[in-house]
Amino acid sequence: MIKKVQLPLQTLNLIVGFMVWVIISSLMPFIREDIQIPTSKLAIVTALPVVLGSVLRIPLGYYANIFGARVIFGVSFVLLLFPVYYISAASTFTDLIIGGLFLGIGGAVFSVGVTSLPKYYPKEKHGFVNGIYGIGNLGTAITTFSAPIIATQVGWSLTVKLYLILLLIFILLNAFLGDRHEPKVKTPIIEQIKGIYKNEKLWFFSLFYFITFGSFVAFTVYLPNFLVTNFDLTKVDAGMRTAGFIAVATFFRPIGGWLGDKFKPLLLLMMTFGIYTVAAIILAFSPSIHMYTIGCLAIALSAGIGNGVIFKLVPFYFNKQAGIANGIVSMMGGLGGFFPPLMLAAIHSMTGQYSIGFMLLSQVALVSLVLAVWLHYQGRLAMSSEVFDSTGQGIMVTDVEGQIQTVNPAFTALTGYTKDEVIHHQPSILKSGRQSKEFYHQMWQKIKAQGSWQGTIWNKRKNGEEYLQWLNISAVKDETGEDVRYVATFSDLTNEQFLKNTDKV
Repeated sequence: MIKKVQLPLQTLNLIVGFMVWVIISSLMPFIREDIQIPTSKLAIVTALPVVLGSVLRIPLGYYANIFGARVIFGVSFVLLLFPVYYISAASTFTDLIIGGLFLGIGGAVFSVGVTSLPKYYPKEKHGFVNGIYGIGNLGTAITTFSAPIIATQVGWSLTVKLYLILLLIFILLNAFLGDRHEPKVKTPIIEQIKGIYKNEKLWFFSLFYFITFGSFVAFTVYLPNFLVTNFDLTKVDAGMRTAGFIAVATFFRPIGGWLGDKFKPLLLLMMTFGIYTVAAIILAFSPSIHMYTIGCLAIALSAGIGNGVIFKLVPFYFNKQAGIANGIVSMMGGLGGFFPPLMLAAIHSMTGQYSIGFMLLSQVALVSLVLAVWLHYQGRLAMSSEVFDSTGQGIMVTDVEGQIQTVNPAFTALTGYTKDEVIHHQPSILKSGRQSKEFYHQMWQKIKAQGSWQGTIWNKRKNGEEYLQWLNISAVKDETGEDVRYVATFSDLTNEQFLKNTDKV
């Protein structure tokens, strides 16, 4: 029973963590009425909680494997009680900076669930499960929508204090419903890091999540104040529109995870970054509120799908180092939400507009599209290479002049020659001398005429031992029908087990 409630419980935990994470940005229009905040420093206040919320995702992901989600969620919510209360009593810009920094714990809990939940489900469901967990993004929508409404009635300070009650409730829920017997992984953190930091896929996935989740966070903290100051919307209207953006991105996250389980994830990421690139260009032209809404919703759609797809890929490629890999990738996503607001604010202060900032975002998305395409085709090449290297038959590839271009490990095992010893040599290095010149002449005539030849032949190993070989030679042709290379595959017919089987037949 306890195991069955982990997905809903941890999803609700994430909702609460994200609700707390965006308290300051959601209530900023109200807070500015009581606390003087220079316009030039506004982006720092709203973006600062993202910093700790990003950096802490690495240790929280790691310790979720060591102690389990029950302990890490519980401790995180206890720690959040202090900055929430401190912010509710804030009276200066410095108070908001200090309290906002530690609010980041609410965003850091994301890496706990994506590390814990895959332990309860088979791999073919990881995308959908992590997508469901990602619905916790709704926490930002709930706060963005409800906090301004409550603040208009009771004031922003008391609104913040109400979150203390919510945190206390979930501290108790995790104590009683959290899984005490969650499988633990206790590989030292240094070993886990050594096992993944050289893997290029980790850093590509980090860049992708920097864009998808980063855009989600950036627009969440950036839209409320932007819509009020640039389109003269009311604070409640701006909050509702921002909540709509969050809801769309969150709703499409489990859909993205489900699609990642059913289809090729990298193809889905290509679509995601294609949409993002176009949408960012639309926003760069400073459109009307209607076109701006369309552009934002397109980004919400692509961000949601991308978020779900990426956390299908991470546990698939980094199963043994899931805690650290999830932490690093999710940290980069959080940092992706920190830099864009600061960049947009800096560009606006220098140029008086946001167009250049949005064009830069579109270019980063375009680079991500190119990398996703490259990863897709690299994966196909890697698959071919794995087949080439793992097949039990010896394989030798030559150019049209007969020079050996490459061989596989089975070739070395069967002949005794290493790859370096035969590259750029002729296959005659293997000749036993038993076949006449006429034999080889007829062989190549057939290859030229029919494109292939197969049969038995005696060849010689490096140690001088002669052996009977079953050989197949095929010509590889270009689009004009000309031979461009030859591929020979062979097996050892003198193998004792093979001869026994032949006798039985």
